[in-house]
Amino acid sequence: MIKVLHFADTHIDIASYGKRDPESGLPFRVLDFLTALDTIIDTAIAEKVDLVLFAGDAYKDRTPVPTYQREWGKRIMRLSEAGIPTLLLVGNHDLSPTQGRAHALQEFRTLQVPHIRVIDRPVFIPAGEFENLPIQIMAMPWVSRSIFTASEQAGEQKTGKSAHSMDEMIITLIDGWLERLDEQTPSLFMAHASVQGALYGEERAVMLGGDFVLPAGQFKDGRLDYVALGHIHKAQNLNENAHPPIIYPGSIERVNFGEIKDDKFFVIASIEKGHTDLEWRKLNGRIFLDCEITLNPDEEVAAQILQSLPKGNSVKDAIIRVRIHYPKHLETLIDESTIREQLTEAFAVHLIRRPELEVRARLAMDTGMESLTPLELVNLYWDTKQLKGDRDLLNQLAVTLMTAEQHQDKELF
Repeated sequence: MIKVLHFADTHIDIASYGKRDPESGLPFRVLDFLTALDTIIDTAIAEKVDLVLFAGDAYKDRTPVPTYQREWGKRIMRLSEAGIPTLLLVGNHDLSPTQGRAHALQEFRTLQVPHIRVIDRPVFIPAGEFENLPIQIMAMPWVSRSIFTASEQAGEQKTGKSAHSMDEMIITLIDGWLERLDEQTPSLFMAHASVQGALYGEERAVMLGGDFVLPAGQFKDGRLDYVALGHIHKAQNLNENAHPPIIYPGSIERVNFGEIKDDKFFVIASIEKGHTDLEWRKLNGRIFLDCEITLNPDEEVAAQILQSLPKGNSVKDAIIRVRIHYPKHLETLIDESTIREQLTEAFAVHLIRRPELEVRARLAMDTGMESLTPLELVNLYWDTKQLKGDRDLLNQLAVTLMTAEQHQDKELF
């Protein structure tokens, strides 16, 4: 049995803003990501795992500042010093879109750090070849369409001219790997890619474009014992209650409010031929809270806001988004300082004002107000208020009122 720790999408510098820790000088949000990474490294060492798999995207892009490279490097070096074999897969955020440029994990490859292997090109690793581990490994780093196209145009690839040919080439390559597998030895597949059927979170805003999608059926092959994926931030098993597990552990910390409901994990997998046991290890990251308020113009504004804001222990050290919807004329009654005072224990507060602009009735160019009946004018008013339900009942009441008004006018004359 091989005990494997699998994690991905650390993005340790994706939130390098906000308040800073006076001792380290690092932003507290960066420390959130590093704390999660420390938990993962501590677990690998304490539980003496046989293999660590990092499935790509160490940083937010391929040019991290030296300080963040130092912090990432210190943690990976702990694995090296503990003698734990570690595979670092290059993801789309680690890779330059320009062919020939160094990627963000290049120094580990250049310096040949003991027990650490960087995978920046598709590779099949037979059992025993990496650190004498009795497991077969197929690894697919991020493949950029732009680099593939440039290589093809330069004559380095002879697979056709369309982008679709890249997908076919990769699928054919994986099929070839599967045919090479020793059926008596545990095997795993490792990739930084999108797989058909995966559920995306809201992290697309921080992804580079050009995704190609690998077919899920290719990984539900019984010759595989574990599929370790990275790239999608939402933790999920694409082959639930079946073998092999196809795992996205997700990002190690919430990146934005799109991940507000997503718990964060890394995975411990105990792999043997034909059977794999999974442990989802939850990471306790920074809490995000979303508060949405729609103001009623007939009620006191400040009281409505204060009553709707989160309270108690949930506020402490949380990142809170307050979205207020209101009629435009209430703008001056919204006191931002009072809101922030109420949430003073929060780590950060993002206030978003969303005034509801008055909708004006617009008539056709050849239509004058005088050409419309009173009931038509009433219906035009309902349109400006986007009224859908109870319109018939309100129109009946309007007709009753207008009829009574006309009758009263006749009596006066």
